[in-house]
Amino acid sequence: MRRLAPLALLVALAGCQSTDQLLAGGDAPAIRTAEARARFEMNCPAAQGSVLSSRVVIPEDLRRAVERAEYTVGVAGCGQRAVYIVGCPLGDPNCIAIRQDRPAG
Repeated sequence: MRRLAPLALLVALAGCQSTDQLLAGGDAPAIRTAEARARFEMNCPAAQGSVLSSRVVIPEDLRRAVERAEYTVGVAGCGQRAVYIVGCPLGDPNCIAIRQDRPAG
C-alpha cells in the first residue's frame, strides 16, 4: 500500500495526462536550462540541446521531497559535447541542470 501512494499522487497531479504527456510538457524548460548552463561552461553561444531520455522521479519520502521530471539532455556546439541531468519539479518550469561527468577510462 505504501508503494502505491506515490503512484496515486502522481496520477492525481497529472489529471488526465499520461506520463509521456507530462514529460513532453517539460521538454522545453529542461532544454533551455541545459543550454544556458552549457553555453556558459563551454563558452559557446551556439550550443544546442536535445532530450536524450526522460522519466518521472517519485521520492520515497513524500514529506521531504518533491516529485520531479528528470531529463538527460545532450548539448553540442563549437566542437564540444556535454550531457546534463536536468531536474524540474512537476508543474514548475524552474529547472536545475547538473553536468554528467564522463566515466573514467
